[in-house]
Amino acid sequence: MSQARRLVLGSSLSIGGSHTSVWRHPRYWSDASINIDYFVSAARKAEEGKLDFIFVGDSLYVNDHTAPHLINRLEPLTLLSVVAGATSRIGLVGTLSTTYHEPFHVARLFGSLDHISRGRAAWNVVTTALPGTAENFGRDSHLEHDQRYRVATEFLDVVKGLWDSWEEGAFLRDKSSGVYFDASKLHTLNYKGEHFSVRGPLSMERTPQGRPIIVQAGSSDAGKDFAARHAEIVFTHQPSIEEAKRFYHDIKERAAKLGRNPNELLVLPGISTIVADSAAQAQQKQDEIDALIDIDEALKELERYLDPAAIARIDLDEQLAPHLDGLLTDGYQAETERIAQLVHKENLTLRGLALRMSTRAGHNPFVGTAEHVADAIQQWFEAEAVDGFIVSSGPIVPEGLHHFVDQVVPILQGRGLYHTDYRAETLRGQLGLPVPPNRYAQATT
Repeated sequence: MSQARRLVLGSSLSIGGSHTSVWRHPRYWSDASINIDYFVSAARKAEEGKLDFIFVGDSLYVNDHTAPHLINRLEPLTLLSVVAGATSRIGLVGTLSTTYHEPFHVARLFGSLDHISRGRAAWNVVTTALPGTAENFGRDSHLEHDQRYRVATEFLDVVKGLWDSWEEGAFLRDKSSGVYFDASKLHTLNYKGEHFSVRGPLSMERTPQGRPIIVQAGSSDAGKDFAARHAEIVFTHQPSIEEAKRFYHDIKERAAKLGRNPNELLVLPGISTIVADSAAQAQQKQDEIDALIDIDEALKELERYLDPAAIARIDLDEQLAPHLDGLLTDGYQAETERIAQLVHKENLTLRGLALRMSTRAGHNPFVGTAEHVADAIQQWFEAEAVDGFIVSSGPIVPEGLHHFVDQVVPILQGRGLYHTDYRAETLRGQLGLPVPPNRYAQATT
């Protein structure tokens, strides 16, 4: 890889992370997920640290077993439109599902956010894992995993086509001649495919970035293939530097085989950092958070990956390995594969797995002094295991983000690893990603 690689840092403002009961901590903003003041203040803090972007997740299905940090949350595009007006440079990544939206609607939403923010929008493309979502949208069943990705591929092709409806310079707004736009630069999509039929054009001129940046978070084979073809940022979870390096080189190689420049696909694992004056104090903080876990809440969180009815038939202290075939769901495929490996490797019971998943128990290399956390970030980046990280605003919201910005970022800047000011007006420019050419302008040159 070239020496011109840039360390990228974003912050996930989604609440709770994997710690299902951390909201009980006395310093945690327990209403943060629905409190716009949290998102605005956190985004401004991230911008103060010159972080490249903030990230907001979403889900379209909840029930009385849903984890507290997921059951009560704001819709991402509405939220980010408010944050756009309260910030000026930081990128804005929002989540929307290709399984339960329409392409024209999504093209308008993210096109609007890109205009509102003057070129800072990015779309986290998800296919939706939770099968119960189907009933919220008048459907009898949820699409199978790989089928969701086939739909997503067509969906994204349509959205990109709509974003190209107008060439650069199409809107003249010439008051003297009375010519508002150049009709030769208007293109109607007229798309008819297997899953979608969309006429177009989009009722919006080309956005400041050409089009919003595409983010993708799946780590299954289908997800990695989708990312290699379409994504410009890949959001992943990797528990060790060795696993991160394998994932990193795998997805870069897939992109290269498709004719893409692998440097234009940024791999960014999500991490949770805990910063303290000493390693012992940092571990004490971690233990304090983990002690808040409630087994009932932990089991609810596990229902994202394991069938609830099957869980109910298993004793808490029963070995899980013999039951795995009937337990794992079709939703978060990469995560369920990792769960199966954990169960076999560590001989976990249901109780053990629930607590393991709720606390992410085990060695977290990003817990320690500010120097230690900066060292770990530098090590992973220089080892070509990552292009950067998406750092949680917690686990204690919002102090985790404040500690990271105030203590870790200055060390990275002092080492010359991270920028001290924004480099461009748009998120594409900031990340060194090219503006995609308009397909119609390309065809005539």
